[in-house]
Amino acid sequence: MTTEILRRARELAPVLRERAPEIEANRTLPAEVVELLRGTGVFGMCYGPEWGGPGLTSMEQTEVVEALAYGDASAAWCAVIGANTGIYANFLDQTVAKEVFPRPDLVVAGLLQPSGRAERVPGGFRLSGRWSFGSGIKHADWVTSGAFIYDGGEPWAAPGSKHRHDSRQFLVRREQVEVIDNWDTTGLCGSGSCDYTMTDVFVPEEHTYTFATPQGRPGPLTQPDSFTRAMCGVPLGVAREGVYGAMRRQWAVLAAGGTLDDLTPTERAASPLSWLHAFRSARTIVARTYDLLQTWSINRSSPMDRWLRDTTVLAQHLVAQDRILQSAGAYLLGAEPEFGISLGLV
Repeated sequence: MTTEILRRARELAPVLRERAPEIEANRTLPAEVVELLRGTGVFGMCYGPEWGGPGLTSMEQTEVVEALAYGDASAAWCAVIGANTGIYANFLDQTVAKEVFPRPDLVVAGLLQPSGRAERVPGGFRLSGRWSFGSGIKHADWVTSGAFIYDGGEPWAAPGSKHRHDSRQFLVRREQVEVIDNWDTTGLCGSGSCDYTMTDVFVPEEHTYTFATPQGRPGPLTQPDSFTRAMCGVPLGVAREGVYGAMRRQWAVLAAGGTLDDLTPTERAASPLSWLHAFRSARTIVARTYDLLQTWSINRSSPMDRWLRDTTVLAQHLVAQDRILQSAGAYLLGAEPEFGISLGLV
């Protein structure tokens, strides 16, 4: 099944390239393109065999995303976001996960950073807030959102928590979310990464989770950084750079039953640094090629124009920012990383 998903992704790439102007003009993936992606199996590629899924490794996931990005970066970005559904399932109670995800091709979108407010109520929470960058949210089935927890109006933290104010992830049905149609950007136009809001939405306790406590079968994809690894396949598909070495080493240790703590500090830091390198190198390569092609690049009909804008916006994502450099450097020096989850630290 692994080779079949990759084959389908490669076959779809030229179709995506033909439809790239339409995808961009639409500012979200057209419904037909979503179904084409669904037909490749990409949305289910992170589910393990215990789910009847292919259980692609991080390297294989990245290759699939890279193949799709040869066709269109926005489609590939939505593909990797949707594929993370199988990873989120590892952090939910497994009985609940199989109830909310009865099929392996359902899509979860949303912002994981705690931007909302969740008030404790009997049986769960009342969730309110506004979140940004809900990539693929218009075609999503479920929405996951980070929020800080309050109890009786006061910030809440679990007994023994090292934080003054705890946060969790909250899973709600797409129809409970109001999408704000504000995605009008330089690049990745077709990803539909709109803001969204919720007001006083009830979320049962069992539909919440945290990356600190995996519920699924232990393995390489039940780690806090699992959902960020294959994102670098998008810039790799636009301008190829090698990042697979660090990923293969990480996977080998985890697949053998080890943990991220079994990596040397240098090996552990190499993974997020390789993501950053891929995003930034892709932007540099495309910009240089844009210059070399001179005026041929400047028309909207030129793919170089779109690639320049796509890689520029891709490189603004958190995994390509200086916070990754700070986090890796701080970790190596024994200090506090700003974005610890990139290193699998919660």
